[in-house]
Amino acid sequence: MDSPRTAAGRSPVQLAAFVTGAVFVFVGVLGFVPGITAHYDEMTFAGHESGALLLNVFQVSILHNLVHLLFGIAGILLSRTWSRARAFLIGGGLIYLLLWIYGLLIGHDNPANFVPLNTADNWLHLILAVGMIGLGFLLSRRHTSAAR
Repeated sequence: MDSPRTAAGRSPVQLAAFVTGAVFVFVGVLGFVPGITAHYDEMTFAGHESGALLLNVFQVSILHNLVHLLFGIAGILLSRTWSRARAFLIGGGLIYLLLWIYGLLIGHDNPANFVPLNTADNWLHLILAVGMIGLGFLLSRRHTSAAR
């Protein structure tokens, strides 16, 4: 018994990785759109000095937006196979968990806050970590048990 397939021929874990990647690409693009990103003229390449706020909530910089774009492209590419899609979701979730911890430990005005991260970013990173890891494990259970 193999994992179920969607109409597009993808397993649920592959579809989740694809959608997650597409959302990250979308968010990365939105970070470069004035109006959707408030204080766009205050955006810096990197660092806590960037005053740009995606949706007037999440602090962003050029580097932050580029990371979202690259992470999203990786998710889309890795969604092509079951094992890579699962690795993207679980591994990416672990990265976001570490990023959440990092964001909690550094001060918002600290030079180490190079991405930059604010409180809203920190909590979003925790939600992403739990969501991605959860999807990676839950959607791959059937395939893993079928392989046994």
